[in-house]
Amino acid sequence: MKPERTGFSHLLHSTRYSFNGLIAAFRHETAFRQEVALSVVLIPLAVWLGQSATQVLLLIGSCVLVMVAELLNSAVENVVDRIGTEHHELSGRAKDIGSAAVMLALGYAALVWGLMLWLRFWG
Repeated sequence: MKPERTGFSHLLHSTRYSFNGLIAAFRHETAFRQEVALSVVLIPLAVWLGQSATQVLLLIGSCVLVMVAELLNSAVENVVDRIGTEHHELSGRAKDIGSAAVMLALGYAALVWGLMLWLRFWG
């Protein structure tokens, strides 16, 4: 039986597990690596492009949302693949729904970035 952790001990262990998840995603998920690389470029650009703190947060938040969606999608795919490799309608549906979440996050990010570019240069 796993010992119960509370307080600061729980926080330390949870933080370590979270970093392990980020490292695993970066090592094993090409799409996540691509999104991190893009964010490394876009986040500093957001500070320059945004004309207010709200705009900067929207720009950065849209990048973070894409990475969060990708992490959740990767988690779903790993669990489905762990269960079995044979085709099952529910497994396929779960993977498709995770992929749709990433697509929506990417669409939202494109919309936010497009609007901010328009406001900055033509608005």
